[in-house]
Amino acid sequence: MIKNDQELQATVERIRYFQQQVEKLRQVEINPRNYRLSAGGYLAEIDRMNLAVREYLWLHPSEVADAALSVHTP
Repeated sequence: MIKNDQELQATVERIRYFQQQVEKLRQVEINPRNYRLSAGGYLAEIDRMNLAVREYLWLHPSEVADAALSVHTP
């Protein structure tokens, strides 16, 4: 879970980096099957990080600390 704006920015930058890696794969990989095998992990991670960004942005700033605490409390 993203806990603050600094983590949000780092996640957004990581998403962009992974997108760039997939873009490069599209340019250099000539075999569609190999492309899908190579890109699949990046795309799954992009999806996971986008969900984390969406969850963070959905919360009002006053709710972020409460949500982070409830994740760590049994």
